[in-house]
Formats: sequence, C-alpha cells, structure tokens
Amino acid sequence: MRCLVQNCRMRFLLCFLLSVCTLPTWAAHGYALWDEFKYAPGFNHFDYVHPQAPKGGELRLVSNLRFSTFDKYNPFTIKGNEPAYLSELMFDSLLTGSMDETATAYGLLAEDVQVAPDRLSATFRLRANARFHNGDPVLALDVKHSFDVLNGPFVSPGLRSALEDVASVEVVDALTVRYRFKKPNRELPLIVGGLPVFSHRWGEGKPFDQVVMDIPIGSGPYKIGPVLFGRDITYVRDPAYWAQDLNVRRGMFNFDRITVKIYKDKTATLEALKAGEFDLMRFFSAGDWARRVNGGKFDTGELVKAEFAHRMPTGFQSYVLNTRKPLLQDLRVRQALGLALDYEWMNRQMFYGAYRRVQGLFGNTDCQASGMPDAAQLALLEPWRGQIPLATLGPMALAPRTDGESSLRANLRQAQALLKESGWEYRDGALRNAKNQVLELELLDSSEASTRTVTPWARNLEKIGVKLNFRSVDYSLYQQRLQKFDFDITSLAYGGTNNPGQEFVDLFGAKAAAQENSGNHSGIQSPAVDALITQMVAARSRAELLPACRALDRVIAHSHILIPQWSASSYRMAFNAWHLAKPETMPPYSPGESWAINTWWAR
Repeated sequence: MRCLVQNCRMRFLLCFLLSVCTLPTWAAHGYALWDEFKYAPGFNHFDYVHPQAPKGGELRLVSNLRFSTFDKYNPFTIKGNEPAYLSELMFDSLLTGSMDETATAYGLLAEDVQVAPDRLSATFRLRANARFHNGDPVLALDVKHSFDVLNGPFVSPGLRSALEDVASVEVVDALTVRYRFKKPNRELPLIVGGLPVFSHRWGEGKPFDQVVMDIPIGSGPYKIGPVLFGRDITYVRDPAYWAQDLNVRRGMFNFDRITVKIYKDKTATLEALKAGEFDLMRFFSAGDWARRVNGGKFDTGELVKAEFAHRMPTGFQSYVLNTRKPLLQDLRVRQALGLALDYEWMNRQMFYGAYRRVQGLFGNTDCQASGMPDAAQLALLEPWRGQIPLATLGPMALAPRTDGESSLRANLRQAQALLKESGWEYRDGALRNAKNQVLELELLDSSEASTRTVTPWARNLEKIGVKLNFRSVDYSLYQQRLQKFDFDITSLAYGGTNNPGQEFVDLFGAKAAAQENSGNHSGIQSPAVDALITQMVAARSRAELLPACRALDRVIAHSHILIPQWSASSYRMAFNAWHLAKPETMPPYSPGESWAINTWWAR
C-alpha cells in the first residue's frame, strides 16, 4: 500500500493553510513493504486459485509435527501442543498475504488500512460483515484484546519481541483500530496486520495460560469437528464463513472437512499412506522418497509422487551450538566442529543427491551475502572492528567442502590446528584443556532417526579427539530443555524470509539470549548483531535493507554459532490423484502443504 494518508497534525496544518478541511479518504486495499502490489484494487481472485472450484468432500492429512499428539486447543500459550494447522484454519487476521509475491498483504478482516507518512501509526477499518464462529461481529475491541493477549506474559517471547516496537493500540470506534509505533519500521504494519484475531469472549474471565481446552472463537474458514483426543482431529468448514466470497478467499478452502491423522511411528505412517488411510503426505526424508514410496496404489495411479519446485528462501536449518556452555564459548572450537562435517559424502551416500548445502541465513534471497563486503556493508561493519571476528571484513564464510580441491583430511587438519590454538591438547587418552576438562559434547534431539546423520559427523570428530554423544529424548522433555537452553548442540530448522525484520531480535538479540523460551538458542550476545538488526528493521528502502541484512549474514556466519545443514529446492509430496484435484501450477511462495489446504478440491 502506498502511504498517501496524513496524520492529524498534518491534516490540521493543511486545513489551516488552505482553509479547507476534508474527511480522510480510505483507499488502500492492502499494504506492501516496498509499495509494490501485484494485485490492483478490486481484483477478483488470486491468480493461482480456481475461482469456481467446487466445495465439498474431505482432505485427509497426516501431522508432520515432530510431536505425535496434542493436549490443548490454544495455539498461542507456551506449554503444551496444539493440533496441526489449527491456527491457519480457525483464525483470520486483518491482512492476508498472497502466495505468488512477497512482502505484501491484502485486506481480510480489514477492508482498508492507512499508514501515516511518518510511519508511526497504522489504522485499520474492519469489514462490517466480519463474524466470529459464534455469530458475533468482529470489532475493534477484539483486535485490541487479541494484541494485548499475544503481547502478554503467557505467550512465546518471540512474538513479544516482534511486537516490541508497538507503543499502543487504540480503539478509534467500533470498527476502527489504530496501532501506534515507537519508531518508524516499514515491517510493523505487516506484522500487526498478520496477527490472529480472536473474540474477547474466548476464555473470558480466565488468565490466558488457563485457556487450554476452551474451543477457540475465531473467524476463520473452519471450526473444530470430531476429535479423537490426542490423536486425530477433523476441522469442518463453516458454511456461514463470512469471507467465502471475498477476493482474497475466492476459490480457497474448498473441502468440507480436513482431517489430520497422527501416527507415532514413521513406518506406520508410510504404510498408512500406501493403504489409503489419508490423501496427502509431504516427505522430508530423501531415503524414504527414493526407496520406500512405492506399492500397488502407486502402480495403479491412485497415489502419485510429485516434486513441486518453489522459490522459497532456503532458511538456515542448522546444528545450533549453545555458546552459554563453557566448552563452546571459543569461536575456534566451534569452527573446528563444523570442519568435521562431511556434507558432500552425506549427500552422495545418504541423501541420493537430493539436497544442497545451506549457505548463511538468507539463502535463495537478495539478502544472501557473497564474496567481499561492498562499501555499504563495510560502512556498517567497520565501527565494530575488534568486536566482531576479523574474518567478517573479508570474504563471506562458506561451509567447508570435501570435493574438488578440498578434502576431509585437510579440513580435519585445520580443525586440529584450531583446537590446539585454543588450548586443547591430546593427553591421557583424550583431548584436554588447561583445566584438564575433556572435550565431550552432547547433541540433543527428539528423534532416534537423527542418529543416522549424526553418526558420520561424530566419527569424524572422534578422529580429532572430540567426543560427540547423541541423546534422543521424548518431545515434551526435548521442548523443555530447549526452553531452558539445557543442551550443548541441537538441530533446528529455521524458516527463511525474503524480508527479514523484527523476528531476528528474538533469534539473535542479546536481550533474548537471557530470556527463557526465546528463539536465541545459540546464546549469542553481540552489540554488533543488535545494531545490524536495528539497522535492518529500520530500513526505509531496499537500498538500505540489503547492506544491513548482508552484513548481519556475515557476522553470524563468521561467529560459527550455526553449522549449516541442507535444504531442498522442491516439495516432495505423494497424494491421492483419484480423490484430489489441484490448480495447474503451484504458486512460488507456497509453504508446502498449505497449497493443498488452501486451493485444492475434492473430485
């Protein structure tokens, strides 16, 4: 959205100068971070949907969540696990994004939005026909209530970090709400516009952390239907869904029922797919995809394997090194650990060549740093010389390779040299430091299956005297230990973004490092990182954003707090072609199964 409207002070000045005062004009059909929209006002539907798609039938999914059950209906509180897809199916927001462009959102609950020229406020006008599932109108007081709750003490600190620069929320009138910001930030209208909105009557009278089994009162396309508690859940389409004919919803959410099945065992899940117990499954294991996705229903064409190319950022799935732990506080030790990971061998022998190595925080986006820093990046980095790794001012750090002119043997020799330089010597049968501590670390995970990829790394580390123990625990304990940062190393999949912003305060900010249950699992505390995130968030144009995010990419990479893993450039999905129909092409920025949930239909 182009920010054409003016704040009250400016309007008063114009009225005084021109002796003419008119009411503000509402004209913005959405908000675009860089003022560029793909869809013009009054558009009929998104290009990637079938606007006349039939309604009806059922989509049967399997939960790909790492935990195997659910114990609450509140997706926002810290404790417990909610059912898969509950948030996106049950809660609408003021704005909603499209899946064929980035950094842009269009009016959903809000029919209009105004952002002040100084970017210190955003005002949303709600649609008069918007309704919650209980029939109540969606009002400005509900929007404010939702914000207050989500910015409160019982939800993830990451969400509070994203909302840190929101100064206040005002109910202007029954259908108008205004967010005021502490400082200009182009991303904030998208952040607040994308917050889920729920009724103030949901869990009324209870502290939010006690709103556990209360059925959410949202305004989304689906309600909770039949439930086998802790196992399967069915969402039923609301026949009176208020937005079903809206342009941003036309041709979408076509299934009458969406059932999510839960299996505790990966083998049982795969066999259930082959038996036709559900209709669609996304695969994350290259081995499963290459060797085990077969059988009679695939031979007949009832089940189909397909890979769908996308343009999503790679994200930065990584082994995370917890620098709060004394053994991992030396950068040279962390770098040595990364040198022992032989990705090229793993990709050949274990992944069937299906993956590519993650490179930095912003792979497959314009924010990805490469080569030497340019003048704009150096201008941001130079003030921190001495407080950031010196190598940051040189070529971008790349993940070690073991092909071409590189070899594992050379990498391990470099790792040994780094360990010796940092005070580790091999004596009395182990690698020890001056305090006679042994360099022994634990990798925490919630799945025994991960030992397959960890074992080759541990074997290489053993060659340089480092002992890496793999520890698998049940998901609830795993979650508790992550929240309390009680681990040495763990594996986390971070989602990527084309437009990095306030969320990086939670991932790498110094304040978040000391805050339990934050996203700063590495524990990094760096004034330089904080300053670069601030610069990135405050960017007023792409020309200001790119040097800041690329400089941040360099500092994190050269700090060696993340050992990059691997990513795929396509989604691997098996689906029932006899039951399901889909649009011809997948939108490039569709997040996996959401394409099917949002736009497919039943035959």
